[in-house]
Amino acid sequence: MTLSPSTGSGETDPGGLSDDALLARYAEGDPSAARLLLDRLAPRVLRLAYRLLQDQAEAEDVTQEAMLRLWQIAPDWQPGGAKPSTWLHRVAANLATDRLRKRRGVALDSIPEPDDPSPGAAEGMIEADRRIALDTALGQLPDRQRVAVVLRHLEGLTNPEIGAAMGIGVEAVESLIARGKRRLAQLLAGRRDELGYER
Repeated sequence: MTLSPSTGSGETDPGGLSDDALLARYAEGDPSAARLLLDRLAPRVLRLAYRLLQDQAEAEDVTQEAMLRLWQIAPDWQPGGAKPSTWLHRVAANLATDRLRKRRGVALDSIPEPDDPSPGAAEGMIEADRRIALDTALGQLPDRQRVAVVLRHLEGLTNPEIGAAMGIGVEAVESLIARGKRRLAQLLAGRRDELGYER
């Protein structure tokens, strides 16, 4: 995955600067600022894209496209508004949603199961089954509900941050999350025993 922008020789280490300041430094031609911003933000964008798409290659494509768009708007970035991370979440969610809409005809069985890195056999199998069940259920939510639930409960964003990322108000975020959680509960209700959840 090639996410680094191409820039000329740069300045000193900008380690302690905010994302806004780093983006401004990148716009001025500082490649160390770009690398630091990439290290800070790309893993979060990649994680979000993967949770929405369940496909590593597509998630990497979305991350690359989102970061390229950030590099392109860097010269015009206005500090004090949305944070670069919030802007990236919005772009990545929109790009992922577009890809999901294009693949609507794909059967759930054809989506690859995520890798299970956990070492314990029984616990790992239960955890993998839970993750697959959750990912499958998330895939059945309407796009905006899925994005809101993933950003809140899997990525840990606050409702105002989600609102900024999705371009909606906090009340709309709360409604999307509540409806998404209710639907997930319905979709997973019959599998509580199978998945090892207590009643």
